[in-house]
Amino acid sequence: MGPGVVVTGLTLGALAVVSLLAFQANGAQERAGGPKPTATTTATGTATAAAPTASATPTVPALPATSGTGLRVVYSVGSHYVWLVDPKKTPQVAAAFPVTPGSVEPTPGSYAVYSRTPTTTGTDGKQIEHVVRFAQLNGVVFGFSAAVDGATPTTDPSAKTGGIRSGRAEGQLLWDFAPKETKVVVIA
Repeated sequence: MGPGVVVTGLTLGALAVVSLLAFQANGAQERAGGPKPTATTTATGTATAAAPTASATPTVPALPATSGTGLRVVYSVGSHYVWLVDPKKTPQVAAAFPVTPGSVEPTPGSYAVYSRTPTTTGTDGKQIEHVVRFAQLNGVVFGFSAAVDGATPTTDPSAKTGGIRSGRAEGQLLWDFAPKETKVVVIA
């Protein structure tokens, strides 16, 4: 018996064991009521069992009941989430997304967009776009923006910054949704 026959025999034996284990795992998964694992094939033609994957879609928090009424941008300082709400549309929440706050948070309350800038430099020195400002408190300006390079700010506690950063796509959505005078509701 040559070495090629031995290797072939070992390979076939290993495939049989992997197949049996995959079959048993599939049966145990079905009895437990869980999702079925899927099998993939490697470049050598060997079947391998893949573990079931969790959903890649993050859970979006529901719009808080205390978020006011009417057309508005809602920002939660507790969850660092933004909702764009249009009560005349179905669904009312046009978009919802996580954001990264600056070192200082705005006080909960109702504000209005007072200034917008298409592009500028942020307090962290990054090029930012779609700047939508809605409040000022003790020399700190609060507004939404997105970094052109997609970076989120590193919070520097020694610098008082009120920039609330989103991703570029979300920044575009907010820019399109919130012209001057649009209500911004900040909640805890």
